[in-house]
Amino acid sequence: MSENLVEIENLRIAFPREGGMSDAVRGVSLSLGREKLGIVGESGSGKSLTGRALLGVLPSYAKISVDKMVFDGIDLTAASPKLRRSLRGGRMGMILQDPKFSLNPVMRVGLQIVEAIRIGDKKLPKREAFKQALAVLEAVHIRDPERVFSLYPHELSGGMGQRVMIAMMVVREPDLLIADEPTSALDVTVQTQVLSILDELVTRRGMGLIFISHDLRLVSRFCDRVIVMYAGQIVETLRADRLNEASHPYTRGLLACLPTIDGPLDPLPVLQRQASWLEARP
Repeated sequence: MSENLVEIENLRIAFPREGGMSDAVRGVSLSLGREKLGIVGESGSGKSLTGRALLGVLPSYAKISVDKMVFDGIDLTAASPKLRRSLRGGRMGMILQDPKFSLNPVMRVGLQIVEAIRIGDKKLPKREAFKQALAVLEAVHIRDPERVFSLYPHELSGGMGQRVMIAMMVVREPDLLIADEPTSALDVTVQTQVLSILDELVTRRGMGLIFISHDLRLVSRFCDRVIVMYAGQIVETLRADRLNEASHPYTRGLLACLPTIDGPLDPLPVLQRQASWLEARP
């Protein structure tokens, strides 16, 4: 195993628009060991695009350039489409933000998990795949897994749909998991339980986790390191437990916008952006 599970250098992503191209990710470089790496920033800052580029699931009209993109010693820039497909779902997985757009609406959710299991092991008997699917549903704290197994996605609540998505991605225990707002629809109790499952996978299996979130407090408690993104680039990287010591004015502004129970009743401050941030480098 290589020391770094993921290495990315100078990733750039642009999309066509009237009159030219619009840059969405601008020169992102990062590395990931077998750890929990948080990526925070406002919507549109390029967090999810960076994860999708790593998995190779960006649309065909996106213009991508990167100097280096390596996963566990595999050069993804030179990898064939067949190799990229074989990595996705097995060694690399992604928990998407909204299960409504990720689950097949005309297929029972349990069968979707079974399908994910059997793609990874075609010789596995269907009965054993059913047992594994029920076990992983129970692991994400779904109280009646047999009943939920037989439901269609539209019959699930938002939080339950999100747990089904998490179950589908962790059942094959990937080496890399990209979690895009995986707990946004969960209540605090279930959120804690799901995070403990992800933490156990990182600890026991040596998995690398990229945790994309808007929740700075959650990231500071759960992750090992934090990357702060603004307008498609990284402006700061620091240890998660030292997030409150951040020096960049953008990170400081995000922290200042967080309400506190015992804080003043004055309106929360509005983030004052500066043009110089667009030229910042960590």
